Amino acid sequence: MKVSLICACLISMINLSAQSLYGSWQTTYPGDDGNRVKMVVIFSEHYQVATLYEADNGDFMATNGGSWTLDGNRMTEVVEFDSANPERVGDSVQFTIELKENTLQIIGQKLTLQRIDSGYPGKLAGAWLMSGRKRNGVIQTRDTNRPRKTMKILSGKRFQWIAYDTATKEFKGTGGGSYTTVNGTYTENIEFFSRDQSRVGASLEFNYELVNGAWHHSGHSSKGQPLYEIWSKRK
Repeated sequence: MKVSLICACLISMINLSAQSLYGSWQTTYPGDDGNRVKMVVIFSEHYQVATLYEADNGDFMATNGGSWTLDGNRMTEVVEFDSANPERVGDSVQFTIELKENTLQIIGQKLTLQRIDSGYPGKLAGAWLMSGRKRNGVIQTRDTNRPRKTMKILSGKRFQWIAYDTATKEFKGTGGGSYTTVNGTYTENIEFFSRDQSRVGASLEFNYELVNGAWHHSGHSSKGQPLYEIWSKRK
């Protein structure tokens, strides 16, 4: 009985530790060229993404991420995409962290991030995969198990989408920034965009609703084209 209670307590402690990572984190530091570099990391329940971009102009630099687990203070990440080093896709990477209430330190890298949020107040926190589109009034579904993926990870205040292929290890594009969900309106404020830096600074409004657990997302793209997307929660 005592052993069972001890095991239960240890499992509970690990789960609480993992939960405290949920949300988004950031730090800013001087780059090699003198410009300020901003790093933002978003953790959902099972997936994470880390991105570097220039703080003053939003110039995209690099992004990587994948699935993660935490055992005590030892984190393991299985890389699904890496824009700077695609050969890392599929690798399992381990590193040690020191987690406090509002700071996250990567041991050995002299890197400390400050908490942005804990998964609130936005209502779409989590990792999502694009699973369909509506065209001419007809919903066309997409197999989310295929190697070619478009994933969107959101905390309570931050969002990022990433398009990539785990089979070819190809990174295809990303964009992100802050977001809000108010009265059925989802608003993205773009801070970086790998394909077109001119989109930085734009704010886009969409209608959204959750239908049987799926996120229905409609409005106009950054190019002004009408869109209706369906996103499914990634498990």
